[in-house]
Amino acid sequence: MKLFIPELLANAEAGFWFPAQGSTVAENVDSVYFFILWVCTFFFVLIVGLMLLFMVKYRYRPGVEAVNTATHNLTLELSWSVIPTLLTIVMFWIGFTSYLDMRTPPASSYEINVVAKKWVWAFQYPNGWIESELHIPMDENVTLTMSSDDVIHSLWIPAFRTKMDVVPGRYTQEWFKAIAPPEGSEKTKYPLEYNLMCSEYCGQKHSEMITKVIVHETRGDFDKWLQNASDIHKNKTAVEAGEYFYKSRGCIQCHSLDGVTKNGPSFKGLFGKQEKLTDGSTVEVNENYIRESILEPQASVVAGFRPIMPTFKGQLTDQDITAIIEFIKAQK
Repeated sequence: MKLFIPELLANAEAGFWFPAQGSTVAENVDSVYFFILWVCTFFFVLIVGLMLLFMVKYRYRPGVEAVNTATHNLTLELSWSVIPTLLTIVMFWIGFTSYLDMRTPPASSYEINVVAKKWVWAFQYPNGWIESELHIPMDENVTLTMSSDDVIHSLWIPAFRTKMDVVPGRYTQEWFKAIAPPEGSEKTKYPLEYNLMCSEYCGQKHSEMITKVIVHETRGDFDKWLQNASDIHKNKTAVEAGEYFYKSRGCIQCHSLDGVTKNGPSFKGLFGKQEKLTDGSTVEVNENYIRESILEPQASVVAGFRPIMPTFKGQLTDQDITAIIEFIKAQK
């Protein structure tokens, strides 16, 4: 539900308070927020102003007797009871209907599956392609069906005014429809970019769990991007494709390329190396070990590291894993 209220109360730029509105959901949220804000501002100024006026007018002055005043005024008492009650009912109604609209995805919408894990997002499109950035078409309803592989996360897009917890063991949803920037904005360049981040503390690198929402101007532009992205093994060498997966699947968060130890072993000079495992055995880092580490990361954990790596089973194809192996081989 969008309130019919003056541009002053909820405008597309949102001014000092919020980033410019990027979705239809943002229009509803801003309308509710600014309506409540200006109602509260009006009564704050009124009450404080009257309080200051009465403090001056009825202050104690030598030689001036206190004047007996009325102890009861039915009209005044009804006014300050009925008016706030009616305003509260209006606030509840617009908030409730707007919330229902936000929580009820349209029947016809483009569906994208989302998997959150420390500390990366994975967006899976209907054709099976998985991307670390959220790409969507403009002026089309989009529904995100989300789950977590480890702890509670929360997907937040400030410009869209949408936020929803992503919980292990269950699915949550949020939807939105991206809109064009307001008229009068600086020259718009497509595709548009907005920040997407995790707003629920999820561990050591929570603050780095940030990505982008890429809004394509038309459905045709979006479909073209998806087709090109899905053909990564045709458009790139195995090492280049492996580098893409290294960055987009979150490997970069825990595995360095320069020998610096993070939450996992560095990829520099890793292939062919003998690694001691937590069970005391030793293993050679070859193709089979890397494949097992990607699909069953808790099976053979290197000594000195915590078993925190999530599985990528069902998220990477054999060809994707081969590309990652070739990329690791190239890190001499």
